[in-house]
Parts: sequence; C-alpha cells; structure tokens
Amino acid sequence: MLSRVSNNLVWMNRYMERGYSILRLLKVNYSAHQDSQDLFSWEPILRTYGNFNPERLGDNSVECLNYLIFDVENQNSIINLVTRSRENARSVQEHIPRELWLGINSYYLYLTTPNLKQQLFQNDPVVLLDKLLSFHLLHYGNMDISQERGPAYYFMSVGKFLERMIQVAEITSMKLNEVAKTSDSLERVFHWKNLLLSVGAYQLYLKKYKSAFQEDYVITVIFQEQLFPKSLYYCVNKLGRHINHLILTNELIKNDLEFLLGKLESTIKFTTKENISEKGLGNFIEGIKEDIRNISFSLNDVYYSNQS
Repeated sequence: MLSRVSNNLVWMNRYMERGYSILRLLKVNYSAHQDSQDLFSWEPILRTYGNFNPERLGDNSVECLNYLIFDVENQNSIINLVTRSRENARSVQEHIPRELWLGINSYYLYLTTPNLKQQLFQNDPVVLLDKLLSFHLLHYGNMDISQERGPAYYFMSVGKFLERMIQVAEITSMKLNEVAKTSDSLERVFHWKNLLLSVGAYQLYLKKYKSAFQEDYVITVIFQEQLFPKSLYYCVNKLGRHINHLILTNELIKNDLEFLLGKLESTIKFTTKENISEKGLGNFIEGIKEDIRNISFSLNDVYYSNQS
C-alpha cells in the first residue's frame, strides 16, 4: 500500500480517536464542574488541549466547551479534528467502505450546521456532547462491521490504538497532577473516580474491586487490565499484533518498532505495585508516555510525516 494512503488511514483514525477521548473528558468534567467548580476546574483541560487563556475563558463551562469544540484556532478542537479526519478519509475513499466515509462526512456537516453553537448556550450541553459522541460510536461500528480485514483495516487500527494509548496516558498524567495538589483523602477519591469515568473504566472498576477508590487499584485497571479495551496493556497488545501483521505482509518496513512495543508491553505487564512505589507514580507514568512517544516517532520514521 502506498505510504500516502497508509498515512491517511492512520491519521483518519487518530483524529477520530482523539476527538472521542476529548469529548468523554469534556462530558465528565462538565458534570463534575457543576458540583464542584474549585475541585474540577477547566484549566488542566484547556492547558492540555488548547492554548490556555484564563482572561479570555475564565472558568465558564459553556465558554470552555465552545472553545474546545468549535474554535478553529484551537488545533485540538473537535471541529478541527473532524475536519482533518474527513480530509484524510476523502483521499482514501477507494480503500474504505462507503458507510465509513458517509459517517465522517455527516459528522462534519453536522458540526458545521448554522446555529449549532447556539444549542450549546441555549440547551443542556450534555445533549450536544452525547450527539457528538454518537458519531464516534457510529464510526467505530462502521469500521468493525464493514471494513474488510486487509491492509486498510490494520493501518486504521494502528492509528486507533496508538492514539488511544497517548490519550489515556495523557489524561491519567493530567489527573495525577490534580491529585498531587491536594492532601485531602476525600478529594483524592473524587479525582480518581473522575479519571475512571473519563476513560470509561468506572463500571469495570466497581465490578472488580467493589471498594473505595484506591490509587493502586485505579492504576492497575487503567494500565494493566487485560480485558479492558482502553487499558494500556490491551492497546499495546493490539497495536503490536496489527504492526506485526503489516510487517509480515510487507506493508510496513521493519525497524525498531517491534523492540519498542515489546519493551512497553513488558513494562506495563510486569511492573508491580512495589516497583511503582519505588519509582514514584509520576515517574512511572512519564516513563510510559516517553515509550509511547518513541513508538509514535518510530512509526513516523517509516511512513508518516507532515501531520500532527
């Protein structure tokens, strides 16, 4: 498969995955902010996914949502992510099912509907956030049931799982910084619960542990749970399988990707609570993020460049 095509397939799904992760985070933080503005500020999210400007936005939830969803000058706004995903999808229409293209195109057309912004200010913002999230779920469904299991599918999966690892690590790191700011045990519990909700692990956590929210249990679910599709262990395992398949079929040039993936998988799988305590949770997560960045850079060295 031509590098330009594989490049566009990867980035089409990276943008969609990033948008989905951001929207989940926005929905959870909006609800939490309604209950406790001091505890769940918009500042960390704005700093991570936008050009933070406190004088411009303050801590007004709707204004922050408007910036993070509709502001075309914010590189990570939802409208920019969907626009870039659509551009990539349009250039590879012959490699993806019609349903996949129509889903992304419909999402773009909905986001550019006149007066859509007004719904954010006039109605419950959660209604709009749920509508936007539904487009992402439709995209995943279309990909799963209509895309043949050939090179295009594997390149799209590489983009999805790589971006998912990046976002889960980034959101965990962001929440960890917030936890570090408080010594109040109850506030820490609220932050851990907020993190689990943001990455979709809350229900699984309750099923598995049936206890108060504890740091080591939360990290175990998010990083090491083998059956949770957004855990780093699950994602790196899937990513490795798809990349190995592409290498075996000569669709991807072999470089140090296999080593880097094996290194990250071993770190996640075999690190114990004692190891994390010795390193410090912050250092452990930063090490994971560095490994993920190295995998992304290695992938870029093979095919992908000129996009971010």
